[in-house]
Amino acid sequence: MNALILAAGRGERMRPLTDHTPKPLLRAGGLALIEYHLSALVGAGFADIVINHAHLGAQIEQALGDGRGYGARIRYSAESEALETGGGIFNALPLLGDAPFLVVNGDIWTDYPFGRLLARPAELAHIVLVGNPPQHPCGDFALDGDRVCEQGKPMLTFSGIGVYRPQLFNGCTPGKFPLAPLLRRAMAQGALSGEYYAGRWFDVGTPQRLQQLDEWLQPR
Repeated sequence: MNALILAAGRGERMRPLTDHTPKPLLRAGGLALIEYHLSALVGAGFADIVINHAHLGAQIEQALGDGRGYGARIRYSAESEALETGGGIFNALPLLGDAPFLVVNGDIWTDYPFGRLLARPAELAHIVLVGNPPQHPCGDFALDGDRVCEQGKPMLTFSGIGVYRPQLFNGCTPGKFPLAPLLRRAMAQGALSGEYYAGRWFDVGTPQRLQQLDEWLQPR
């Protein structure tokens, strides 16, 4: 299974840190955020990894190269401007092939075991939900067994981790568009499964949260 790391965002809330450094290359605990994903993905058996980029994307390619230093084969999906999550995935489809593929946001840190997704999805998509962080208290979706629902209790937050079939993007056209409407369309068709993960997950969206993660990752 191929994997895609989404690394094209401008990181407006991270400014001024992202004025000169792309957000996935910001460091916490001595490593760039994206390096944690590369290590975890390779350790779980994902060797073929695609990374999309836009803002300062040349720095990402220079830092990571072809991936051999991480035990991976990295290819890049360059965007002249960030295409949002849906548009970025759609743009990368020629590199991802015809089989299901894993996607993970480049601006999160997690200890989620990616290997458990190798057998997913039976449907169009399977997403990982987590408990609501303080900055997103209302959540995004609920679960009824392994079915993702629009409403329910408890409401949970989409982690930015999922496995998708290329058919999820049928009917899409090139350009900038979000992923959420496609997930809701799959949900309406009964073709969106999900799971709750209770482990470590950080949305590294601001300098303050980056600092908190850096402090948490320091040796104790």
